[in-house]
Amino acid sequence: MKLTHWLAGMACAMTIAGTVQADPIKDAVANEKRTEKYTQRDQYRHPAETLEFFQIKPDMTVVEIWPGGGWYTEILSPLLSDEGKLYAAHFPKDTDVGYFKRSRENFEKWLAEEKDTHGHIVLTEFAPGKDTEIAPAGSADAVLTFRNVHNWMRGDNEAAAFKSFYKALKPGGVLGVVEHRAKPGTERDAMKTSGYMTQDYVVELATKAGFVLEEASEVNANPKDSADHPKGVWTLPPSLRLGDEDKDKYQAIGESDRMTLRFRKPKS
Repeated sequence: MKLTHWLAGMACAMTIAGTVQADPIKDAVANEKRTEKYTQRDQYRHPAETLEFFQIKPDMTVVEIWPGGGWYTEILSPLLSDEGKLYAAHFPKDTDVGYFKRSRENFEKWLAEEKDTHGHIVLTEFAPGKDTEIAPAGSADAVLTFRNVHNWMRGDNEAAAFKSFYKALKPGGVLGVVEHRAKPGTERDAMKTSGYMTQDYVVELATKAGFVLEEASEVNANPKDSADHPKGVWTLPPSLRLGDEDKDKYQAIGESDRMTLRFRKPKS
């Protein structure tokens, strides 16, 4: 009888443990409202593993930098909707860049159409080198940027970008960076044109802004990627800038080799 009671107790404990150990990140990734063409890229972008590595929790205040079409926003939004807060620091509204303008307008339209689901998102803007507030100073638990640093390098604004992230974060806050990875020793001009950046340079940028590198992950690594292609990183999926030329070759490689870095703003 005692054994029966013990087994029943263990079963109950396992059930309770199963409830307690529910994974909110994986639930957000599995969200059925995600765009189908976005979910097809999970095999390359590893969203659950990436957000777990960045230590994102449902009660955090998170800033997503340049969310574009909302690939990660569709995951972060339900993850943070109940207990947390999400700032989407998009392209500036008064931009003269056609792509930026269209992307921002499409994002605003999506927010309006999905207001019941994503109405809690706070839309801000980010223009590195300009006085834009991505979130109130010292308010964010985490700032996340996915494949953006090379864009700021083109305007020589990458250092200013990291300073903005530092300003928005609380002491002890996390900066999560995913970026296309160049071979060590790649020159600046090559990084500008290819879209690939050396990991050492990204770490240097963050360190100079005041961050401490806490850990690097290979979760988004792709050893098949040589990082040396005719149209830079845009040769590979999903862009496939060469069209049908060697398409099968580049699809077999998959998306780019990427560094995944977690930095910390010191507590003091």
